[in-house]
Amino acid sequence: AGAKVAIAARSVEVTDKRLPGTIHSVSESINADGGTATPIVMNMRDPESITNGVSQAVDELGGLDIVINNAAILVPGNLESVQDRHLDLIWQIDLKGPLLLMKYALPHLKDANRGDIINVSSVAGIFPGPGPYDSTPQRREGSFYGMVKSGLERFSQGLARELQVDNIKVNVLSPQGRIRTPGNIWAENDPNNPTLEFEPADEMGKAAVWVCGQDSSYTGHILFDQDVCKEHKL
Repeated sequence: AGAKVAIAARSVEVTDKRLPGTIHSVSESINADGGTATPIVMNMRDPESITNGVSQAVDELGGLDIVINNAAILVPGNLESVQDRHLDLIWQIDLKGPLLLMKYALPHLKDANRGDIINVSSVAGIFPGPGPYDSTPQRREGSFYGMVKSGLERFSQGLARELQVDNIKVNVLSPQGRIRTPGNIWAENDPNNPTLEFEPADEMGKAAVWVCGQDSSYTGHILFDQDVCKEHKL
């Protein structure tokens, strides 16, 4: 879509062969295809790393007008078995980190007199509704993941209301299946997830570009990528 992109993550090098790709290799592939991308080291658990990463992105790209919050981890298990440190991790990475990224990016979005924030959520954020429930689910319940994602969605709509006067849109975009990327494909044979559903990665991309192309009144929406692509024939 012509945007200059900052690839921000802590993946400076490959540490697990099941999870290929680094901020450097992704940036190089974008640049090789004629785009403009710069790698930014950013640890979503470290506020200083986030603010430094935002500053570096602004310095190297000349400004900031789109923020996409995509960092997340999944914590399996139930309330009795979950480890306290895993609860700290999912709070820090899936919710607190995205909040801080928005906070530190906000002055730059206001400087641009416009902007977009897209917070990536999940179908796990949908409330399951009242019981009785299936006692033998075919996939992990993801209650902890759903908890932070639904919290991010609620905050996004509150922030959208706050920022509408600044011409800054805040929307939520979720994939309707698991994204088919190398880092996800290794999980295809996971016995705890026998019915994994995958979708092409470009559907999230097309939907995100469409959202950013709308005027400033298009804010506070909770969207699903395949629905957006189908409705708007992307």
